[in-house]
Amino acid sequence: MSNNRILTRTALLLSLTLIFQSLRFFIPVPPFLSTFIIGSLVNASLLIAAEKAGLWPAIIIAAIAPVVAYFQQLLPLPVFIVPVALGNIAYIILFLIALRWSRLLSIVSATIGKTGLLYGIFAWLLTFVAIPPKLAAGIMLAMSWPQLVTGIFGGILASLAVRRIK
Repeated sequence: MSNNRILTRTALLLSLTLIFQSLRFFIPVPPFLSTFIIGSLVNASLLIAAEKAGLWPAIIIAAIAPVVAYFQQLLPLPVFIVPVALGNIAYIILFLIALRWSRLLSIVSATIGKTGLLYGIFAWLLTFVAIPPKLAAGIMLAMSWPQLVTGIFGGILASLAVRRIK
């Protein structure tokens, strides 16, 4: 694939990811529900980028998304940018590795890996960061089973979309 095509796909998928991430500001949906919708769309964008643009372009998108989320005040502290980026990158890498064997296996392994990594890093990180207990509990909830739901649905959406992209 030509460099121009890769660059164009990366730019379009980054734009789409950031638009999806910003939907909560424009669509009046309860925050808990928006987490599932937006998380699934963002995860789908990451996997589409991995399949259609390649590993490095997908990693760039995975790293930029949490930076923008912090500036949108969706992440309460800048120290949370790195763990979210690492979770996104793990999701992409595990997906691409397991895709050699099975699409279903790739989605499930990527989702479990991302969820485990996010939960573990945040559990560790919150022992050092002083934030109100209620906020810490909300963060830990967001990094647990909702990640499993959004990872699986994101993978399903990506699978459907990739079939249509030439």
